Amino acid sequence: MQRAMRLLEAVASREQGAPAKQLAREAGLALPTAYHLLRTLVHEGYLRRDKGLFFLGEAAERLSSSGAQQKRRSTVSDALAHWRDSIGVPVYYAIYRDGEIEVMCIADTPGNPAVEEWADFRETGHAHAIGQCLLSQLDEKARRDHLDRYPVQSITPYTVRDNDSLLRRLERTGRMEPVIERQEYALGTVCAAIPITAGSAAGTMAISLPSHQADRLLPAARQLQSEIGRLLGTLAISISI
Repeated sequence: MQRAMRLLEAVASREQGAPAKQLAREAGLALPTAYHLLRTLVHEGYLRRDKGLFFLGEAAERLSSSGAQQKRRSTVSDALAHWRDSIGVPVYYAIYRDGEIEVMCIADTPGNPAVEEWADFRETGHAHAIGQCLLSQLDEKARRDHLDRYPVQSITPYTVRDNDSLLRRLERTGRMEPVIERQEYALGTVCAAIPITAGSAAGTMAISLPSHQADRLLPAARQLQSEIGRLLGTLAISISI
């Protein structure tokens, strides 16, 4: 296994491909051993051979892509945990992808628990800050398509009453302004969501607080927004996961 990995690493370092003799030398292997391992790696799809040169195959590229995706997920999880601790609120990361609201990651603590998903987040985007923030980033056609599939329904006495009222609210939402929601999804809870760039998808980071701490909501959202800006600006991480 270690010998095969050394060969894979040697191939990965040669974008233009390399012959078996060179790979054997770089991996510190006898040529017959290298040939045997290279044939096996080609058969399994980890390498491909073209005109006597070896290149990474589809299986190796899938592994690389999966590893990069896992690294991005870990980066986002670590960032959310940092903001959770520094601001003292639960932090959520969500994107709008393929017509659906997807909550990708949540960082909370027993002392500051996340909002319980008592009604499906995907179907109730009109009622929570995450959904409203994501929908505000879509064009009108995409918004109406979403509401055709998931029409407005009363979740609490404070929920927006109909599709047209929601569309008017979304139209008034400032491009980079936090979206504030007070007890529209869950009684006793207030939330704020901040629009972010997530590759080609609409994205948001959000926070929640008990309604008796509502005066903390906007300052906490502004703090999160400034910290997100610093992180994305200095690390240039991809948050499309």
